[in-house]
Amino acid sequence: MLLKDKVVIVTGVGPGMGRKLAVEAAKEGARVALSARSQGFLDEVLHEITQAGGEAIAVKTDVAESEQCEALAQRTLDTFGRIDGLVNSAYKLATFTSFEEDAIEAWAANYNVTCLGALRMTKAVMPTMKKQRSGAIVNITALAAVQPAAGQFDYAAAKAALESATRSLAKELGPYNVRINCARMGWLWGAPLQGYFAGQAQATGLPEQQFVDQVASRIALGVIPPDEECARTALLFVSDYTRMVTGATLNVNGGEFFM
Repeated sequence: MLLKDKVVIVTGVGPGMGRKLAVEAAKEGARVALSARSQGFLDEVLHEITQAGGEAIAVKTDVAESEQCEALAQRTLDTFGRIDGLVNSAYKLATFTSFEEDAIEAWAANYNVTCLGALRMTKAVMPTMKKQRSGAIVNITALAAVQPAAGQFDYAAAKAALESATRSLAKELGPYNVRINCARMGWLWGAPLQGYFAGQAQATGLPEQQFVDQVASRIALGVIPPDEECARTALLFVSDYTRMVTGATLNVNGGEFFM
């Protein structure tokens, strides 16, 4: 298994990518620390993993609070004895308003979660990873960082900042054999997107499949990438197969965007 005997923290465990990251990590043999702000949802994912024979803990965490990030790292250490991987997938949704209408404070709020939340968690696990002289951190970013849609100002800027910070951290953490990379996601076929398309269809009266086909037509592989497939790609950065990769950003979008 790809992550056998590794201990991995996953933040932002919600109905979409975060859940798939946690579940797929467990399937690949990792012991997983799940975190998000909703204890109820965390418990559901915890049950799913343990019922399948995996090992996990669920720790309610708001990455906007340094103390809670540190508590998550300590709880993981207390339970499993080490931290081999951190996958930062927590984020705040874009406001989807024009720059003229948007409050600059909204940018700060998004930056505080989407970018600084990942950096707080990185800082929380750094002492352990440096002491171990091993570890891998994966920041889940988005196509919005380089190709934003209208109204994604706050979210796009936060994701772009996180990609830049990742490259800087790669330099600092490299001498300790700690790697940090980005998996840049595009459209993800999963529960959140399915709900979005259903809402669009209801609002316009057009067939839901029409919206799906419009998006898929812009993707080289001709399909909207399933979120579990994208989760597996991101987790590759935690595995030993990428031990010589750090400071990189990988597009995981089925060929919608090339760079």
